[in-house]
Amino acid sequence: MKIAVVGATGMVGAVMFKVLEERGFDKHEILAVASKRSVGKKIAFAGRELEVIDLDMALAAKPDLALFSAGGDTSLEWAPRFAEQGTYVVDNSSAWRMDPSKKLVVPEINGEQLEAEDRIIANPNCSTIQLVMVLAPLHQKYQINRVVISTYQSITGTGMKAVQQLENEKNGLEGEMAYPYPIHENALPHCDVFLENGYTKEEMKLTNETKKILGDEKVDVTATAVRIPVKGGHSESVNIEFENEFQISDLKKLIADTEGVRLQDNIEVNLYPMPRYAEHKDDVFVGRVRRDLSRVNCVNLWIVADNLRKGAATNTVQIAEKLIEKGFLPKA
Repeated sequence: MKIAVVGATGMVGAVMFKVLEERGFDKHEILAVASKRSVGKKIAFAGRELEVIDLDMALAAKPDLALFSAGGDTSLEWAPRFAEQGTYVVDNSSAWRMDPSKKLVVPEINGEQLEAEDRIIANPNCSTIQLVMVLAPLHQKYQINRVVISTYQSITGTGMKAVQQLENEKNGLEGEMAYPYPIHENALPHCDVFLENGYTKEEMKLTNETKKILGDEKVDVTATAVRIPVKGGHSESVNIEFENEFQISDLKKLIADTEGVRLQDNIEVNLYPMPRYAEHKDDVFVGRVRRDLSRVNCVNLWIVADNLRKGAATNTVQIAEKLIEKGFLPKA
């Protein structure tokens, strides 16, 4: 199989190569694709060097699979061109997520819905993926009525410019700003741009994408997204109101038994998820599970995951694996 990694020089692209190698895709022909200014650069992959090519060259190569992490404008222009010639496209941007004709996929939840004609497949927002990994089994058993989320999001979700801003500020250096304010020793209640309704795009992604993935418009979701000066991953404080009664012990067991989710919840030994320890891991970590004492049939919990892995690269590669499993793409 021939696989194009579009956005090869970005933060998600770098992690994509790691995940592809870890999951056995190094046996395939891999194309490193980026903008024209990056053409000719070398990228290390599985003990060899890949020379970066541009999108025109990648399109001419007619890959079987294209993994896009190059921004919404690039995806809107180029994904259909790849799809028209028979390439399966898995897109990491927000370009196609809410398009009713496109599947929004977290393989553990709705991967079985993929069909041969799904040539453009949307990868959800990073903060949405870790949230729905926990919500989906709980919704199936207890019927979720409402979810209230506050996020504590890694600067890596913004990209290299934000990482450099933090490093500059920590070292007392002047430099380009990714954010309108300092991020070092600060918390910005401002992820993505503000909309007319007073929410940010990130907050509305959590609302709209969660409904689409769960396949239930009746689930009410409201969010506040905050950027904090950490690199390891995104954290979320989540309050869930159910239609049905639950026992905390049963709910914890359900979480612990969910594929791709790890329960870390023992306050007697201070065991709870933290982004520092979720970094470079693919699991979604859940802790601080406790009944909301102010409401009936409500629970509070804390969810942490590496936003560059399960929140982006790993989920993308898992979608590719599901396409192979279903026979739409060839095995190695």
